[in-house]
Amino acid sequence: MRFVDREKEQERLRRQIGRKEPSLIVVYGRRRLGKSTLLRHVLGERDIYFMADMTEEQLQRDKLAASVASVVPNFNRVLYPDWESLFLQLNALQSDRFVLCLDEFPNMVRSCPSLPSVLQRLRDGKVLTYSIVLCGSSQQMMQGLVLDGSAPLYGRADMIMKLEPIGVRYLREVLGSDAVAAIEEYSVWGGVPRYWELREQEEDMWSAVSESLFDVNGTLYDEPSRLFLDDMKQTAQSASLLTLVGNGVNRVSEMAARLQKKATDISGPLAKLVSLGYMEREVPFGESPKNSKRSIYKLCDPFMRFYYRYVVPNQSLIGIGRKQVLLQLARQNFAGFVAEEWERRCRIAVSGSMLMGIQWGMASRWWGTTDKGRQVEIDVVAESMDGEVILIGECKWTERESAKVLTEDLRSRAEGLPFVKGRRVEYALFLKMRPDDAEEMNVFTPEEIIEEF
Repeated sequence: MRFVDREKEQERLRRQIGRKEPSLIVVYGRRRLGKSTLLRHVLGERDIYFMADMTEEQLQRDKLAASVASVVPNFNRVLYPDWESLFLQLNALQSDRFVLCLDEFPNMVRSCPSLPSVLQRLRDGKVLTYSIVLCGSSQQMMQGLVLDGSAPLYGRADMIMKLEPIGVRYLREVLGSDAVAAIEEYSVWGGVPRYWELREQEEDMWSAVSESLFDVNGTLYDEPSRLFLDDMKQTAQSASLLTLVGNGVNRVSEMAARLQKKATDISGPLAKLVSLGYMEREVPFGESPKNSKRSIYKLCDPFMRFYYRYVVPNQSLIGIGRKQVLLQLARQNFAGFVAEEWERRCRIAVSGSMLMGIQWGMASRWWGTTDKGRQVEIDVVAESMDGEVILIGECKWTERESAKVLTEDLRSRAEGLPFVKGRRVEYALFLKMRPDDAEEMNVFTPEEIIEEF
């Protein structure tokens, strides 16, 4: 698969590397996001790239010395007794400016816990004349190394970059699909380049799902387990929480009851899943995240949502090779599954955008009881930046809808909402297909959501 997106990340990295003074740069993010590929695009011919593994400290030094030897001849003919001697010798032998990139740096720290202190000492003493890039997939360890106030490297990094998933527009570009298909594909693969590569190897989406997910030998069949090993000690509990939330158990009290635990016992694991980007905590529009007692949890990573919706509950079927049965089940429920991701894409698109000539703030959902005593849920709610206008939106992933009927229903449900009093209300529909009667309505389709916002 060709390299797409990451223009801003490349620009930031090149700008930092090009500064006059040597830099310490930290790049981290979950596996499969293309961190190594990004760094290789940025590094030059005279820069040194090293991928650490799980071997012992001395073996890692030998391997790094061999990598250096490709740029500095005979560098690996010496046995380096510690990391400081290797870094200093490289400093002495290489007069030209260059970058030393240590990929999967957490593996180096596991074999030598004192390594961050060595780098701290060299940085504080301003000894090194070259820049260092530290990269890793263990988000918890990388954050601890540079963001924890007690860590040796705290405050020493000149730039810290957390790599995020790539947007749906680039998946559409990779697959050459229309906007509707891009939303459906993104609902399965999310913004992870490695998953896109596997999808691209197959004829269509369902073939890729069948080969990679609905098969015990599939490349992604055990993917969450591999991801959790980087950051979690109790992977079983994390998997249990993701399974529950992925299948509609969204409240802490419900999760605790299912697991036969106290709510306080699962608050920590939930917070970690949120910090790692697999889950999100939602509160109704207008309520404070700190004080709201109506919060719910949802999976915000599309791949995880698909995996815990279809793979985990059906592993016995997959184990006996009944993938066709599972494919039929997934196809039957797929429109409803995609609808959840479509809602999320629409809220993201509205947030901070100029829509209907108005600049909007962050969009979210609202659910609760109106002043008229009705139980109501609104898919998209946003406030204009000046606070004078409220956007009320409905999302549908179905066909042959009537814009007029949907808007009238939306107006009816909006009556009595606690946050609309005294403010102008704009109504919007976010639909899979543009209805025939959409001329005078605010209707937005996947094409507009992907390309314009």
